[in-house]
Amino acid sequence: MCLPTIEQETGPSPTHAIIWLHGLGADGNDFAPIVPELISPAWPALRFVFPHAPVRPVTINGGTPMRAWYDILSFDRDQAPDEAGIRESILALDQLIERENQRGIPSAHIVLAGFSQGGAIVLAAGLRHPQRLAGIVALSTYLPMIGDLEQEASAANAQIPVFWGHGTADPVVQLQWGQQSRARLEALGVPVSWHTYPIGHHVCQPEIHDLQQWLSQRLAD
Repeated sequence: MCLPTIEQETGPSPTHAIIWLHGLGADGNDFAPIVPELISPAWPALRFVFPHAPVRPVTINGGTPMRAWYDILSFDRDQAPDEAGIRESILALDQLIERENQRGIPSAHIVLAGFSQGGAIVLAAGLRHPQRLAGIVALSTYLPMIGDLEQEASAANAQIPVFWGHGTADPVVQLQWGQQSRARLEALGVPVSWHTYPIGHHVCQPEIHDLQQWLSQRLAD
């Protein structure tokens, strides 16, 4: 059973889709307002899919239940992550991709996008997905389970284009974490379009503009 979602279509009979995952404690409504600012009239008809993460206790927030793609056990990046939760969310995203396939949109016309925790999941899922995807949008995030990636990466997405936007003053997901993740992806041959902005843990207008230009290339097929 697929996650509950909010959907917006930019025209009849969409031929492409963007599945966009929110950050910790938010929900699918968080990025839905970005659609009018982001879309270009030159693009094909799109379906935006904004899923809601399950509600689960989050350790760093005192075990308070909230929408989260996985538990965050510590702010220490050297501590083992919630691998079971990450893999559960990868599976949930795979199911959303399959649903779009069943609705007539091939994987090669699907972009995965995510902010913060959501960005971690789209990176983990997209690089492992067995069918070629159109691209990955990683905003203010990092690559989880780096050690397993070489063995689990999909040949179909070995060179998937990635747009990465990160704030230089991000107090939540440090810029260094993003830089380390970018370096690992590039070492594997993944092309990363890297952009930094003088902001904290959010998205800004210049970032939306840069993302629109990048998406225009991904949606040209």
